[in-house]
Amino acid sequence: MNLGIVVTNEDHAEQALGLLETAAERGWQLRCFLTDTGVKLFDSPRFIQFSQSGHWMALCEMSLERYHIDAGKVQETLPEIIIGGQYQDAELVKNSDRVLVL
Repeated sequence: MNLGIVVTNEDHAEQALGLLETAAERGWQLRCFLTDTGVKLFDSPRFIQFSQSGHWMALCEMSLERYHIDAGKVQETLPEIIIGGQYQDAELVKNSDRVLVL
């Protein structure tokens, strides 16, 4: 299973992280795109730890700017994460069997 998760709201952090962790435990391929206030998950140690597990992760550059999150700090902390835009969201949808939007 290829699962895509788009997080648009920081209020869904616990649900998103729970879904990501459970899907990873099942051996599913994961793609995650954070946009709007969802980019604030970057501040979560749990999200950072999960992001280092090798799954495809992307953050919306425009949202990082809007919420004053330093893209350089993101890249320094998680060099494998993609700082992008709606192209990455479209790529997630194209390459996933199922997509959840939170």
